[in-house]
Amino acid sequence: MRNDSVRSIQTRLFLLLLRAFAIVVALILVIIFGLTTYLLSTPARFNSPDRMPLVSSLRAYYMGHGSWNGVRIIIPVGEGRDWDNAMLVGLDGRVLLDRGSPASPLVGSMYVPSGDNRIVPLQVNGATIGNLVLTDTYVPRQVNSTLGLLAPVGFLSVFPAILTLVIGIFLVRRMVNPLAQVIAAAGSVAHGDFSARVPVSGPDDLRALSDSFNHMAASLEQNDRERRDMLADIAHELRTPLTVMRGRLEGIVDGVYPSNAEHIVPALEETYLLERLVEDLRLLTLAESRQLHFEKSRVDLNDLARHVVDLFQAEAEDRKIALALEPASAEAAALLDSQRTEQVLGNLVANALRYTPESGSIHVVVEKAEGQVVLAVNDSGPGIPEDDLPRIFNRFWRGEKSRSRASGGAGLGLAIARQLVEAQGGSISARNLPEGGLQVRFEFPAA
Repeated sequence: MRNDSVRSIQTRLFLLLLRAFAIVVALILVIIFGLTTYLLSTPARFNSPDRMPLVSSLRAYYMGHGSWNGVRIIIPVGEGRDWDNAMLVGLDGRVLLDRGSPASPLVGSMYVPSGDNRIVPLQVNGATIGNLVLTDTYVPRQVNSTLGLLAPVGFLSVFPAILTLVIGIFLVRRMVNPLAQVIAAAGSVAHGDFSARVPVSGPDDLRALSDSFNHMAASLEQNDRERRDMLADIAHELRTPLTVMRGRLEGIVDGVYPSNAEHIVPALEETYLLERLVEDLRLLTLAESRQLHFEKSRVDLNDLARHVVDLFQAEAEDRKIALALEPASAEAAALLDSQRTEQVLGNLVANALRYTPESGSIHVVVEKAEGQVVLAVNDSGPGIPEDDLPRIFNRFWRGEKSRSRASGGAGLGLAIARQLVEAQGGSISARNLPEGGLQVRFEFPAA
């Protein structure tokens, strides 16, 4: 279906550009022939009796001889083409020369006027000495010469025109095909087919356009896939607590469970889970739209990290994971919102605890170097596949969904962390450690 669309677009573009070339060529030819026709039809140049070569020759002969005797000598042998459609008539009305032929039977006879003929009076010093009769097919020598030149000029005009069209066809095909591919693919994307791609070909500008389109389509396809995954994950996260709450409450209403704290508390805990999930979604939306308010002050990351480590120390001991802090040797201060920054570090430590195996270790490291303060969380967990590292901070992204669901969390923590860090002028990144495990670090300009 898409191939048919591409061919249809190629045909339309090809015909459009070919029509443009044809119009240009036609205009050139029309201008050439138009100017030639205009020059040939100018009365003052060719049709004025005083300017006709025959009139000038006849007047000169009469002035030199005083009569028309022997006038046939003015017609050189082989050069009498101007006389082919002309007659010389004397004052007495007799034909003296007929169409350049001295032996014409009309010579000496009386001229019979015809409506198709044109009579040009011949005058010398104001006195009429005879008439030159021109038939309707008379063409002056200049016109004949011009028409003779016009043939090769016309040929030379038509040949470049055809050559231009041929070259134009090749150029048009080189431009039309890539452009048609882009237009057809754009139509597919507009109808929801984000897998549409175009081959990168043609001139540099069209290659850049095709490449940019492919990147855009790939980004849209990834975003659409991640959005669908996110909706599926959120639906799963919502379904579990809602199912528990419904079961507990229906059991209490039906009398299966007594309405005491033992059976109400689990339902209440599920409402806390739902509340946290909704709050994460709200926070991510506000952070992405830059609507969060930050109350910045001078914050020492050593103190902030120590506070977070103390909060998670009990959970780490329960999981038999060694959680330790490696503070900077000097104050590592930055202008930050302490609450939001503590939330970021808490998300990173919670993720590390979730994926670090028993008897593993987590190190929270604070550093200060080159005008930056850095806070890193290193764990001894399984790490992240290299192909997934560039995407772990993307919204809607979750790796190894079965493991994520089993471990808890909706997959929003790292996306929220990135938004909170970048909104405060910092940067966040992740890498796999050479000795194993994952390092997630963020940094801010030092205060």
